[in-house]
Amino acid sequence: MAQNQDHSDHANISTGRLEAFSDGVLAIIITITVLGVRIPAGSSLSDLKPLLPILITYLVSFQTVGTYWNNHHLLIQATDHISTGILWANLHLLFWLSLIPFATGWLGQNFGSHWPTAIYAGVLLCCALAYQILQFQALKHSSKREQLLREFRQNPKGMASLGCYVLAFLFAFSLPIVSDILILAISALWFVPDKRIQKYI
Repeated sequence: MAQNQDHSDHANISTGRLEAFSDGVLAIIITITVLGVRIPAGSSLSDLKPLLPILITYLVSFQTVGTYWNNHHLLIQATDHISTGILWANLHLLFWLSLIPFATGWLGQNFGSHWPTAIYAGVLLCCALAYQILQFQALKHSSKREQLLREFRQNPKGMASLGCYVLAFLFAFSLPIVSDILILAISALWFVPDKRIQKYI
């Protein structure tokens, strides 16, 4: 019994440390992203008009990072202990998320251009792929693995998002506006927090 308790305590500490590190990185990412929104030169509302593209891009990026923060917390809570695979998968996700400020700033200042749109969509696609890898690693060590996998099959929001991001990346080279619509649609899809994991933790 004592040995089991020690293992449980170690698992909780490892989970908390991973979450604390990830929370700190995500907070920095959001901070850097908002620093890319420059202050308008004038004092009237009309002076905000040129900033609308960067403001819209920032809002989408903020909501995206916030969604990953929310779902990351639930996902880590669903695993029984932290493995080396989870640690590396988590770093892989944070790497791609850390590129969001750059992609946000470039697209915001060059809204409608092909390459900035493609890079933004590509970064979001890589973030989604990285989260799927982390999810796979986390569920390997979850006592609720079968129930969660069944939930994901019944409501495949993650796979639908991946497909839309792929399309957004491809359309960026011909019709950037279609890419923008797809990215906004994915953002709206995830606006409501994912409750598939919450019921099992």
